[in-house]
Amino acid sequence: MHVSSLKLWNFRKFGGDAFDLIAPHLEVGFSPGLNVLIGENDSGKTAIIDAVRLVLKTHSYDWSRVDGDDFHKSGERLRIELTLSGLKPEEGKNFTEFLCWEDDKEEVRPFLRLILDVRKNPATGQILPYEVRAGGDADGKQLSPEAKEYLKVTYLKPLRDAEEELVARKNSRLSQILIGHEAFKGKGEGHVLMDHLKSFNLSLENYFEGNDHAGEPIDDQLGKGLKDSIDGYIKQLYQQGKKTGLSVTERGQLKGLLEKLELSILGETRPGLGTLNRLFMASELLHLNKLNWTGIRLGLVEELEAHLHPQAQMQAIETLQKQTEVQLMLTTHSPNIGSKLDLKNLIVCNGSKAYPMGGEHTELDADDYVFLERFLDVTKANLFFSKGVILVEGWSEELFLGEFARLLGYDLTEKGVAVVNVSSLAFIRYANVFKRKAEPHFEIPVAVLTDVDVPFDEEDGTTPGDKANLAAAITAKQKKYDGQCVRSFISPRWTLEYCLSKSNAFKAKFAEIVMAAHNRTDWTDFDATLADKLKRQALAKTEISARLAQALSKGEIKKEQVAGDVHVEYLVKAIEYACGN
Repeated sequence: MHVSSLKLWNFRKFGGDAFDLIAPHLEVGFSPGLNVLIGENDSGKTAIIDAVRLVLKTHSYDWSRVDGDDFHKSGERLRIELTLSGLKPEEGKNFTEFLCWEDDKEEVRPFLRLILDVRKNPATGQILPYEVRAGGDADGKQLSPEAKEYLKVTYLKPLRDAEEELVARKNSRLSQILIGHEAFKGKGEGHVLMDHLKSFNLSLENYFEGNDHAGEPIDDQLGKGLKDSIDGYIKQLYQQGKKTGLSVTERGQLKGLLEKLELSILGETRPGLGTLNRLFMASELLHLNKLNWTGIRLGLVEELEAHLHPQAQMQAIETLQKQTEVQLMLTTHSPNIGSKLDLKNLIVCNGSKAYPMGGEHTELDADDYVFLERFLDVTKANLFFSKGVILVEGWSEELFLGEFARLLGYDLTEKGVAVVNVSSLAFIRYANVFKRKAEPHFEIPVAVLTDVDVPFDEEDGTTPGDKANLAAAITAKQKKYDGQCVRSFISPRWTLEYCLSKSNAFKAKFAEIVMAAHNRTDWTDFDATLADKLKRQALAKTEISARLAQALSKGEIKKEQVAGDVHVEYLVKAIEYACGN
């Protein structure tokens, strides 16, 4: 059993003017295993986690309820619907009277639809009483307390205090996990630990009587003296003949014993927050994988990276990806985690939408997933946190573009634009990350910045000067890359470097830098020598681009020189598009 879909109406940032049960303001699907919500700040990741938590509740004693801030703007009604699918017979029996049925022509399968519909008093703004309901119609029927127990989830809040959760105290999270485990569940004073405790308490009693384990007197009589003093006061304050007893737990209850346990790593003293966080996650995984549980096995973890250094983040996400018997919903702001995940496990939150990245949703094929899981590293994974993306094919464009954008008046960092160097011509693989098989489509502007790759002497078709081959190459690349939020920006001539050599704004500085970088080359015929090096791929492109970027940062090229320059206009348009202009 797992959460397969979530629908939201007027819940926090997911809302609108109309309230139509047929058209939720957010609808997102989940896979049975790992689901990682990723995206920039205020993109709705926590809202999704909290919506699930409000409906299902948690195993811990954390209190959660709808409040005024959960309503979208001035809305007076919010609604959350969860669908739980994949119910096994032993799970479905807990919800018999609430189940719905779907027919996919091969078999009829049960699913559980849960509804939380909350309204405000329009006059006072007071939230009216509400309850979680279940069923196939719009209102459902009241869910029984017994059924609710089988729906509770594990929740690790952001910036969690793992040390507080693991220390010995009344109703500690560790004691809640242990008492629900097969080793302790339903067992009381007859548990073997209670026998050990009785034996230990007998030793304590003997000590405070001045005796050893066998009841023989010991040299240390300080404990006896302490107890005799307390007994003396009790006789005076309470009743003659009464004595005190000192023991580890009260009334011999198993729960009381478990509340006195702490979880630690042997040999480590005062472990740091990162170690404690991993220890806490380990204990929660124990709880999620407990035996003979016929309820939902769902873990919600906010900010998985909390208190973890990058290597520990990698270790944690690798462990969680191996959990095949439980469902996990995580949020993260970490590119390290984004780069380590299988792409199909991601749900990208952007704007007011959420986009699952599984193969049934994107235009990526199976080979694309294999490629991206190998090459989508930390520097490229930042595209999931951006407001705009520029895909470039090499270091030359990446080094040059930031300073060129500043010349135009755009700070790409301030605009939240990620320049992603794909280090190849595999643009289509990265571009298709943002192309969907069905609406809603991504709203992130994605610019593919690429060379036309037609040498100057191959531009013409059958008629000299017709530029037919050049035009055909541009059209072919546009057809290949363009679609939905993705637009291609193609060099009007051969390569970036060739365009710079022909640009009115850059040609003088470019020639100066090229000749300095290749100072042993005869540059008498600059155009011919440059063309030869480009054809042989012998030009020091990265060094030249870095020096040109430095010249831009020093103000050696002016903005007004670029205006109307047809050879760099494609760069200008790519930057403007990615920045939302």
